[in-house]
Amino acid sequence: MSTHIIIDGYNLIRQSESLSLLDLQDIQIGRDALIDMLAAYKKLKSHRITVVFDGIAAPSFSQHRHRRKGISIVFSHKGESADTVIKKMARKERQRALVVSSDRDIVQSAEASGAATVSADEFEAKLTMSRNMDHLQPDRDEYEGWQPTTKKKGPSRRLSKRQRKNSAKVRKL
Repeated sequence: MSTHIIIDGYNLIRQSESLSLLDLQDIQIGRDALIDMLAAYKKLKSHRITVVFDGIAAPSFSQHRHRRKGISIVFSHKGESADTVIKKMARKERQRALVVSSDRDIVQSAEASGAATVSADEFEAKLTMSRNMDHLQPDRDEYEGWQPTTKKKGPSRRLSKRQRKNSAKVRKL
């Protein structure tokens, strides 16, 4: 069962320091930069990725749904917000979905649907880390193998089942 990452596009852009600066110059430049980052991430990870934007700021010539560089891009229809589209997608996908947003309303709705959630800041950190990891390929010669230790691992209290599933999906990023 593959993970479907559903991203609140403008929320991620405006939470990011680098993307928000581009967004201030021109909204299309900010969207393009986000799509480029996600396309680079998709080369490393094979997750299905959908970015949802409010249709109010959509280019007038664009369709409401299209793909670019392997990323699905969805603009909400007139009279509908991107939040509503994300909530519908999370309800449809349920456990397969991982919703990226810092909007509390979207996060609560997605979790109620059974989807995992991650904040925009945390997801951006994962994007940055994966981009850096792509440049650093480990040398096989330096690996010394398993080192025995008596150090204890794990938390002293087990997380709830929902929290464990959410953590497992986030670790796959």
